[in-house]
Amino acid sequence: MPVALGPWALDSGGFTQLNLHGKWTISEQEYVDAVHRYANEIGNLEWASPQDHMCEPFITAKTGKSVREHQELTVQNYLDLTAMAPELPFVPVLQGWELDDYLVCLDLYAQAGVDLRSAQTVGVGSVCRRQNTDDIGHIMKMLQGEGLKLHGYGVKGAGLQKYSEYLYSADSMAWSFGARWNKVRLPQCEHPGMCNNCLAYALVWREEVLSKFKEK
Repeated sequence: MPVALGPWALDSGGFTQLNLHGKWTISEQEYVDAVHRYANEIGNLEWASPQDHMCEPFITAKTGKSVREHQELTVQNYLDLTAMAPELPFVPVLQGWELDDYLVCLDLYAQAGVDLRSAQTVGVGSVCRRQNTDDIGHIMKMLQGEGLKLHGYGVKGAGLQKYSEYLYSADSMAWSFGARWNKVRLPQCEHPGMCNNCLAYALVWREEVLSKFKEK
């Protein structure tokens, strides 16, 4: 596998799994084996997401489970993975839909003996498709107020403008989708096709996002 040039984080692909299959088709052992391989062969793995369960209504409709069941499965998976491979940097993820749901998920971790305040980061799930709404801003503010180092999954520029002050880190594929659908190719690039997998274009996009905050 390619060797990482810098630190990186691993998303488990839970949204794709539940959206396509209505369940996880990868066992916990298979996932642990894969993360071991990535950590050893790619290197510089800073943290890895667990096999969490998103709580968007159309996802719970596909699984046939409630938000509470998705939260319990998410917490249990984190406990299982950290017990199976304590040497791997798995991080907890908070799942929910309404503000109160995330408070319930906080309590589930506390009941399981997990101190989220000591975690290197805490993912906040089920926000990508509504990432620039005031609701998510309120959720991030409340969770950050609990002393958590939050990671926002799939937070685009509009979302960062609203609540970046509450985030420790965030990720986005907006640059890649934009390059693909807008058929962007930087003049200096020699790779085939568009810049949707291009480091140079990703860094240009990143700088444009950061420049908006420098202007404030």
